[in-house]
Amino acid sequence: MSRIAYDPVKDRFAKIIRNNHTLRTLFYKLLDLFFLRSWYVRGLLKKYATSIDEDRTWNLLDAGSGFGQYDRFILQQFAKVTVTSVDVKEDYLEDCKHYFVQEVQQDRISFHKADLLSLEESKKVDFAICIDVLEHIEEDVQVMKNIAATLKPGGYFLMHSPSIYSEEDAGDDDSFVDEHARVGYSKKDITSKLQSAGLTPIEVAYTYGKKGHFAWELLIKYPMLWMNEIKLWALPLMVVWYIFTLPLGLILMRLDMMDGHEKGTGIYAVAQK
Repeated sequence: MSRIAYDPVKDRFAKIIRNNHTLRTLFYKLLDLFFLRSWYVRGLLKKYATSIDEDRTWNLLDAGSGFGQYDRFILQQFAKVTVTSVDVKEDYLEDCKHYFVQEVQQDRISFHKADLLSLEESKKVDFAICIDVLEHIEEDVQVMKNIAATLKPGGYFLMHSPSIYSEEDAGDDDSFVDEHARVGYSKKDITSKLQSAGLTPIEVAYTYGKKGHFAWELLIKYPMLWMNEIKLWALPLMVVWYIFTLPLGLILMRLDMMDGHEKGTGIYAVAQK
């Protein structure tokens, strides 16, 4: 199977949207539309953070924020939240700063370069998210412990990652993705690791069942392979491809969220301190 390195492809997109507010806003909307994990994460944030937001001002830590996609959603969805966004990639953080300074929410978010393995507890937060990050880090339990240390008592932690059933697409020398430290997590595995970090799991479930995984192949896997192989020349091909595949992909993702999955190539967990 052909291999892909996500970082170079992500960096190409970063260059395209850099310093262009309109393109970056469009890019955020496309990420939310095309990535099923975003559908799950946004739903879980609404489920667990809405009551906090209705009650008082509160703080959220985005651990491994990347493009800042979830930060934009969180600031728009919740009126009383302030966000601390951390990542190891300084260029991504600078791009986010440039974007959010033009937003009304600029005074409600701050960006900091930080390694999650040496994350310092600057202030206690009510909620922490870590989306598709832990699979890249060998010492994942230490990261969970560091994030747990930032939480207030009763604070929530939300993670998403590939699952053990994603082995077809990530994890070994012949895999689709070559940047992961592990294949993924099982329910038992992530539950045990969260408990080792001092957190109490309250909801653990698989995502990307058969329908969701097929949608991912149509909307993400093959276009990303084209981007990896033929770079920006793939864009015209992707436009034509999506005309035919996007409606089907969106239907499949909606159906995936309605299903209960015994297995799935993704997994999320919500835990509490």
